[in-house]
Amino acid sequence: MPDAIAPMLATDGDLPTGGWGYEYKWDGYRCCLRVARDGETRLTSRRGLDITATYPDVTGEALAGREVVLDGEIVVLDDKGRPSFPLLQTRHLRTPDASLLERSPVHFFAFDVLLLDGESLLDEPYAARRDLLTSLDAGGRVVIPPGYTDEDISPDQLLEVVRQHSLEGLIAKKLDSRYHPGKRTRQWIKRALWHTQEVVIGGWRPGEGRRAGTLGALLLGAHDEAGDLRYVGDVGTGFSDKVLEDLHGRLTPLERKTPPFATEVPRDRARRVHWVAPELVGEVVHRNWTPDGRLRHTTWRGLRADKAPEDVELP
Repeated sequence: MPDAIAPMLATDGDLPTGGWGYEYKWDGYRCCLRVARDGETRLTSRRGLDITATYPDVTGEALAGREVVLDGEIVVLDDKGRPSFPLLQTRHLRTPDASLLERSPVHFFAFDVLLLDGESLLDEPYAARRDLLTSLDAGGRVVIPPGYTDEDISPDQLLEVVRQHSLEGLIAKKLDSRYHPGKRTRQWIKRALWHTQEVVIGGWRPGEGRRAGTLGALLLGAHDEAGDLRYVGDVGTGFSDKVLEDLHGRLTPLERKTPPFATEVPRDRARRVHWVAPELVGEVVHRNWTPDGRLRHTTWRGLRADKAPEDVELP
């Protein structure tokens, strides 16, 4: 079994032209898929955790006979064939039963090949890796989604496709760029059509009315350049009853007496709060940031089991 390779990361920005390739930005969990020559498959999260048992429906049987390492995204598709982050939330179980596998099957969307038949491809240009990737006969739950270059189509035209189909956004990749494991570079540029922010949960306020006895809102944080966890606001919408129950069960064992934030939480926001150890990472959609560094108009999207708290940073 080949070793896992840490993912290369993109930088936010406007989409460039002139020697760039483009791919759709998929709404899932980034992971590394490894296939041995006998078809045995291993999945490794961005954090380096083995998540093979969580997603047993992803296999590399179709690639048997090849030794392959693929970079890609674990997704669950909705009834229109689009990746759905809320549906992916149902697959948090480490050992899913047969009914869950049937209700919410996952796919692995492969967008890069990093090793093939024992040969490292990290120093090969992206364009060459892309050609090798599309030559693979993946099959099964391993999907190779389309890719484009700025000679084929403009990024503005692709963004219009993204809007029409309610996809997340685009990734631009410099055609002559090598693969930089674990590094964030400007050789990959990402452009999302809505603003998302990864957050660390630092506390929760009890609900009222229909939500009495469960969560009303989560208090959120992100790390600054010094590594301090700063309070960045709350989120109180976007939760289903099932999600509220799940979060309450996860947060209760993490309770502590003091806030985990290095910055002060406003008194009206800190009233009745249950502080928790900053161990759970989630994601919110938001409209923008206030001048004092708070998220505005937030909606909960879900937990990010593929991210570590220390990786959550302010933009």
